[in-house]
Amino acid sequence: MPPTRPPVEPAGDDTLDLRVDDLVALLAAGAPSPTPNGDPRNGDLSVGDPSGGAPAEGDLLDSVADWAPTTTRFGVFRLVPVRLDRDLPLLTRWMNDPAVAAFWELAGPETVTAEHLRAQLQGDGRSVPCLGVLDDVPMSYFEIYRADLDPLARYYPARPHDTGIHLLVGDGTDRGRGVGTALLRAVAALVLDHRPRCTRVVAEPDIRNTPSVSAFLRAGFRHAAEVDLPDKRAALMIRDRTIRHSL
Repeated sequence: MPPTRPPVEPAGDDTLDLRVDDLVALLAAGAPSPTPNGDPRNGDLSVGDPSGGAPAEGDLLDSVADWAPTTTRFGVFRLVPVRLDRDLPLLTRWMNDPAVAAFWELAGPETVTAEHLRAQLQGDGRSVPCLGVLDDVPMSYFEIYRADLDPLARYYPARPHDTGIHLLVGDGTDRGRGVGTALLRAVAALVLDHRPRCTRVVAEPDIRNTPSVSAFLRAGFRHAAEVDLPDKRAALMIRDRTIRHSL
């Protein structure tokens, strides 16, 4: 599901304050060096030039673009940061799938999806939109984000460096056969492997989206609470680092 949007006043005293090192990282977030444009259909998934729509990455998410591929039971999986010029048509098509649109609410022309992506790509690096690529085929969309710096942190007792996941599986043929669970398990492991300061991976799927909630549970997340967010009632899902090697 997409990030919560309207910030509101904190619900209580549980949420931790932003630490000084987080603020320094926020101010110092940089951007990757340019690489040539690519086409995902040809297997060319280079990161690209920030001025052409690549995410501004820095310390906030420990350089998602550099995270290594991982092997799942469905094939070799990797996260590739989105480039607007390359990926917009594919992502717009996925957002207009009725099963996706019911929860992401981004159906419509390319400008709708572009606006959603551009807010992250031109931001400070606290959220990185990515293609999920399985055996060199783009087949899913992820947003890896700093949950402790997101409006979500106002609704649960956030810890510094909590990292959130939003996911959609693009092709209906990949749904309902365990692919989503495998990808969530893989991405949670990637977050914990590459973000040593992160102790928990979190998510907040719509409570009505039972296939999504079930996929998170099967991927080792626990259902911590139900929370009322501005745009939905969500299941707060948490996967703790302490169970990293027991799954």
